[in-house]
Amino acid sequence: MGVPAPRGVDPDAFNHDTEEFSAIAATLMRHNAISETLSTRPESFEPLFVRSPDGEVDPQPWCMGFYAVMKLRLLVWSRLLPPNGTEHLMLRPILVHCIDDAGRPLLPPARRTLGTQPIIQNAWRNIPATVEALRQFWMPIRFKRGA
Repeated sequence: MGVPAPRGVDPDAFNHDTEEFSAIAATLMRHNAISETLSTRPESFEPLFVRSPDGEVDPQPWCMGFYAVMKLRLLVWSRLLPPNGTEHLMLRPILVHCIDDAGRPLLPPARRTLGTQPIIQNAWRNIPATVEALRQFWMPIRFKRGA
């Protein structure tokens, strides 16, 4: 009996130089690089946002990817989702750029502002600090003794 492969991966993908293996390896290397940066130099973390030809930042694809990963463990993330909780403020710079499955903004209009100012215009600038804040939030749970 062999070692089980990660979900959705053909076990044979690890035994050959295939596109699937290359994709898995690239993803793991990127994950490790991000982890290393957040552990040693969190202030230097920069998400890889899509940019238009004229240099405009489009954070939506990155934010939607982040949200897709959140949805994999939505029950765990649900403690940060209540809009009146202070923890929810950590997610706003990301969620303000997300849409639901029907194409509607994930945050209702009332949550897309901070006071009277819309937060969507420059929210992407806060995402590096948001990622570090989320990392700090989850750190005690991730490295709980005996877990």
